[in-house]
Amino acid sequence: MRGELLDRVKRVVIKVGSGVLVGGDGVDPAVIEALVADINGLIVQGYEVLLVSSGAVAIGKGDLGITGRPATIPLKQAAAAIGQSRLMRFYKDAFRSWNRRVAQILLTRDDLANRRRFLNARNTLMVLLEYGIVPIINENDTVVVDEIRFGDNDNLSALVTNLAEADLLVILSDVEGLYDSNPRGNPGARLISRVEQITPEIEEMAGGAGSDVGTGGMATKIEAAKQASLYGVSTLIVNGRKPEILTRLFAGEELGTWFLPAVDRLAARKHWIAFTKNCRGRLLVDEGARVALADRGKSLLPSGILGLEGHFERGDAVRLCDAEGREFARGIVNYSEAELTRIRGHNSQRIEELLGYKYGDEVIHRDNLVLKKPTAKSTARGKE
Repeated sequence: MRGELLDRVKRVVIKVGSGVLVGGDGVDPAVIEALVADINGLIVQGYEVLLVSSGAVAIGKGDLGITGRPATIPLKQAAAAIGQSRLMRFYKDAFRSWNRRVAQILLTRDDLANRRRFLNARNTLMVLLEYGIVPIINENDTVVVDEIRFGDNDNLSALVTNLAEADLLVILSDVEGLYDSNPRGNPGARLISRVEQITPEIEEMAGGAGSDVGTGGMATKIEAAKQASLYGVSTLIVNGRKPEILTRLFAGEELGTWFLPAVDRLAARKHWIAFTKNCRGRLLVDEGARVALADRGKSLLPSGILGLEGHFERGDAVRLCDAEGREFARGIVNYSEAELTRIRGHNSQRIEELLGYKYGDEVIHRDNLVLKKPTAKSTARGKE
């Protein structure tokens, strides 16, 4: 099964966490050199590789006398400013030994939430890959604020998978994969080798937060796998500290946990709406509108809107909720908050009369609408 899926992979996103790169005295250059040698082996085989790498904060915090996680965002930003150039130097030197070049890409959610900038970033990545240059991607921690944070590089790696139109996401962790309970506290914990669908039961297995050197625990990796799955891409979570892990993985060894892609994948634009574009508000709709949207594939008209919250402009994303406030979809609005305040509850034929102009009959067109699908019963398989 894995062999058949790997045969269809051409472009792969590899995410490496701080827990893999950092030892007792900071980032271990030998670990980076081994990782780069492994990645070079994949490139020689014809794979295109994009690397999402953590580690900047972990490298830079020592100069600030910080142990553990930085206590404030300014401290984290300062540590990232110190560490990012050093991290890139490690990678540049390691790839140079294989006669390969690298490029640094620093992103915030704002860069990807704007569709034009999203497409510009995609074009940049495509050119780099075309010229045989390895993109090394990280969150731009030196300038990011809460409103435009990805939150962790697991989430960023899933968004990069969509951005780069990749075929596979590999997350290198400091554990073997997903277990049915915490292996650090339960010696009898069982490794789950394959997950066909991510459900609340699977998410419950993921546990809590990350380590002192990273922000993402297993829960964030599962969320990343869910996002990639809905884009139609498999995710592998494996132990990045194992020797030649990528070589062995792509040779077909049954390592780590394989998350299968969703059968009903989202188109690239709808995936962007669902996971990348920030929601600026929410619309409450009546039951008739909810049924028309959720069950009949219709667009949202102003007559079905009961109320609205937030401050948003035309082209922003909003949450769609039923009368009780339960979110069931997300979409991009054709009218601003101020405009919708005036036209909500009215027939589309009155839009021009009420506003003096009209962008169209639909508040949200069905092509710009993504439904939240109910999660079905899960299937997870343990290590054979």
